[in-house]
Amino acid sequence: MSVVKINVLTVPAEARERLEERFSNRAGAVESSDGFEWFELLRPVEGTDSYLVYTRWRSEADFEAWQNGQDFARGHAQARSAPGGQGPAATGSSIWSFEVVTQAAPKG
Repeated sequence: MSVVKINVLTVPAEARERLEERFSNRAGAVESSDGFEWFELLRPVEGTDSYLVYTRWRSEADFEAWQNGQDFARGHAQARSAPGGQGPAATGSSIWSFEVVTQAAPKG
């Protein structure tokens, strides 16, 4: 059964563009990780300053292997040492974990 990990990032208005740029310029190493199924960066529209980083994995073990691997460490180290001394765009984060119970795909 697939698992979903949602990283909830608190991002001040002045750092939104920086966060989105970093994700659009990321190396994309997560896509080649064993067990990876899906990624989305969700921008808040109203009522919150939290971005959601949605990833879906074949299993909890696959997610943990990626999280404990070099690609994860490298990507997060780059954000901490970004050019211009800007550092992280988010001021806080938490991880939500879910198991996929039911799913549907478009017909056709």
